[in-house]
Amino acid sequence: MKKTSLLVALPAIALGGLLLSGCGLFRSHSAWQKARQEAPLEIPPSMDRPSTSDALVIPPPGANQPTADGATAAVAGVPGQAGQISDGFVHAGDVDSVYQQVGKVLADGKAGQLVSHDDGTHAYVVSVKAAEAKKRGFFSRLFGRKSDSASTAGGGAHQVQVSVESRGDAGSEIRAQSDSLGAVAKVIDQLKSKLD
Repeated sequence: MKKTSLLVALPAIALGGLLLSGCGLFRSHSAWQKARQEAPLEIPPSMDRPSTSDALVIPPPGANQPTADGATAAVAGVPGQAGQISDGFVHAGDVDSVYQQVGKVLADGKAGQLVSHDDGTHAYVVSVKAAEAKKRGFFSRLFGRKSDSASTAGGGAHQVQVSVESRGDAGSEIRAQSDSLGAVAKVIDQLKSKLD
């Protein structure tokens, strides 16, 4: 081998070895390399869990009053006895005109049979039949349990009292009250669909 090629090859091999070895001379010593893990943050005991003191507050009787936008269902009564279920909504118009509109809707008989009305108090009494039980399908009759016909009959007719009261500038409140949630819902749904 010639001397010139050896003089060129030796520095090239030394330089390659230096580059492949990681070149520790050119490394920077940053602060992140010296960092240690600190203790985790501790949450104060008062912030550890949310307060549960007001989680299940039972509202006082009569707290469920309708607003100008509408009303929600309320249940009132003596514990251990069947309570009265009440639901309603607010409709635009004065009491007399809304009372007449409600009378027309109830007179068609789709919500139930109109039993009586009182023009002085703007109230109606409607007899609403409970919903018919659905006929069981083939497989549920074949493989399902036998059930009493009395338990699926729905309990007969329920008396629903419908009243119309003034709510000032908001309009008139239409409220249905009965001992059956299904009967109240049927009357309110029928009135809402026909009056709107």
